[in-house]
Amino acid sequence: MKIPVNPDLSSLCEQCVGLCCRYYAFAIDTPKTKRDFDDIRWYILHGNNIVYVEEGDWYIQINQKCNALMPDNRCAIYENRPAICREYTAKGCDWYPDNCDYDHLFTNPEQIDQFAKEHLAKQRRRRTAARRRSGNGKVSAKHISTKRRAAKPGKAKISNLTIRMLKSA
Repeated sequence: MKIPVNPDLSSLCEQCVGLCCRYYAFAIDTPKTKRDFDDIRWYILHGNNIVYVEEGDWYIQINQKCNALMPDNRCAIYENRPAICREYTAKGCDWYPDNCDYDHLFTNPEQIDQFAKEHLAKQRRRRTAARRRSGNGKVSAKHISTKRRAAKPGKAKISNLTIRMLKSA
């Protein structure tokens, strides 16, 4: 559902509910390891925070209202507001829901756990395939082809020997 907005940029301030003054976000390192994803899970567990990916870049959003936001959604320190507020323009206004086009949005720990599991598994498959293509020696039993693992989850069969595979993120 789209928020009804008058497209006239000059009147946005009249409609403003201070959405941009109710959170702050900053870039975080792109997670590469299980520990990195666990750290992100920790961020999400601490209060009203979300993590999102936008155009490949990762961000944490802290949902905390600015102390200078008055009940009428105006800035109590408008004439002396921080530079970041002065640089903000109506063209990037949060009133326009189309401005927020996330690649991924994580609002609870289960979402990041699932994403990490899938992402890290895909990375392992790519590394295994790259090693096979480059001919860097033998591939160990833990790097059995995806087709075999898909056929019997949790087990890999080499000749008559069954090897238990550990599931890990």
